[in-house]
Amino acid sequence: MAIVVLLLAAVVLLVILTTLGKLACETISCYLLTPIRIKKVMSRQGVHGPPPRFLVGNILEVASLVSHSTSQDMPSIDHDIVARLLPHYVLWSKIYGKRFIYWNGSEPRMCLSETDMIKELLGKYSMVSGKSWFQQQGSKNFIGKGLLMANGEDWYNQRHIIAPTFLGDKLKSYAGYILESTEKMLQSLESVVESGKSEVEIGEYLTALASDIITQTTFGSGCEKGKKIFRLLTRLQSLTARSIRHLWFPGSRFFPSKYNREIKSLKKEVEGLLTEIIQSRKDCVEIGRSSSWGNDLLGTLLNEMDNKAAATKPTTPSSDGFNLDHQLIMDECKTIVFAGHETTALLLTWTVMLLAAYPSWQDKVREEVKVVCNGGAPSIDHLPKLTLLSMVINESLRLYPPAAILPRSAFEDIRLGDLDIPKGLALWIPVLAIHHSEQLWGKDANQFNPERFASRSYAPGRFIPFALGPRNCVGQSFAIMEAKMILSMLISRFCFTISENYRHAPVTVLTIRPKHGVQIHLTPLKPKIP
Repeated sequence: MAIVVLLLAAVVLLVILTTLGKLACETISCYLLTPIRIKKVMSRQGVHGPPPRFLVGNILEVASLVSHSTSQDMPSIDHDIVARLLPHYVLWSKIYGKRFIYWNGSEPRMCLSETDMIKELLGKYSMVSGKSWFQQQGSKNFIGKGLLMANGEDWYNQRHIIAPTFLGDKLKSYAGYILESTEKMLQSLESVVESGKSEVEIGEYLTALASDIITQTTFGSGCEKGKKIFRLLTRLQSLTARSIRHLWFPGSRFFPSKYNREIKSLKKEVEGLLTEIIQSRKDCVEIGRSSSWGNDLLGTLLNEMDNKAAATKPTTPSSDGFNLDHQLIMDECKTIVFAGHETTALLLTWTVMLLAAYPSWQDKVREEVKVVCNGGAPSIDHLPKLTLLSMVINESLRLYPPAAILPRSAFEDIRLGDLDIPKGLALWIPVLAIHHSEQLWGKDANQFNPERFASRSYAPGRFIPFALGPRNCVGQSFAIMEAKMILSMLISRFCFTISENYRHAPVTVLTIRPKHGVQIHLTPLKPKIP
């Protein structure tokens, strides 16, 4: 008996040592060997950058530069914000040229700003490039392995499941949610003005509106748990943005720090609510109260999982190697709620700020909406005819894209333009800098000029607010439809101007946002009495 116990103990010890050895090898490779190899390959091709510190890389330099550049508000509404939000890009591109490498801890990142190469990377190499290990670890407790963080075949399968949710008749079906929710917001604004208060922080209203719409799209109308999930994800986003800074240190995500404890607690609460929603749907189907999982995003995912389960044996994985399980459904829901809300809320907020700051364009758009919609609420058929509004929205996305940086990582050696890109190199596309480039957009690149979008003659690769190629934003059509409908209704009911209390201070917290919100003065537009 004693011999058996000793043998079992020896086996357990061997497994532990083997696991620790494998983990040690992976850590050494990730934090030391791979970076050294990549640095040598790129140096031979003349691509250099600021010297990194051991483990820390250039993190401290970037943090110091950004802290200094954003320490004060801008003195006026000035759209020249690249040096404010990407000061390290401005500094190092002057020293090392368009192509340079800097280090986020042990992760080498090559800055890629040449539009031909960007187009090639995002179009040709979508299956062999994607989100890096560092990015996935940073978002592990936030949006997990949802579409935004998936790679390769997993991304391909997830994309094909989710894409139909934001296309065709499915997309049109969300118009009712948008009109109903926007009407409630406008009535709320009218009540505020009637009470004698003309100034509002419009970002709060637009954020609440976007969250209401995306939770209905994901979980259906009237889901209170969905609204609570959104509030929790908002807190989780802020904590995740702060904790990502510590990923450069091996094993940092396992430390029992205040950040990590709170992040994991919020994740557990979010997933507990999601489990309750999913179980409720299952119960309704099983007892016959409902004949389907639902027509929203969650219903689509549950229906797909049901179809997969029916097509394969319970004890075997999906025939194509893809398993849409309970955890992945939760991750997809979190991803859509975060990305779908964030993009639209910021697009609306920045566009309202621009229309308030440039009243002549506000008047032009208002007249267009009046003519196209004939004084009524906008419909799906009206939207393609709102060309001036489309131009304004595009210019807003150009000046204030949702994300300042678009990250990709090479999963195998690839040839990009005249460069050999080694496996493991992260490629970071400075979207904000490209959108503000005088070389690409002319001398007025930092000015608000929607006329530049009167034609679609601009070269692919220089306007990429939703990325480009197969991995572009799956919900961009939904975001634009939502923005057009909301802005049409808002501009038809109110005239708005920038408040003297507005302080222009764009900052980056995963996305580009106004630090102090957007304060505007509202004046109701009363219909003329015939």
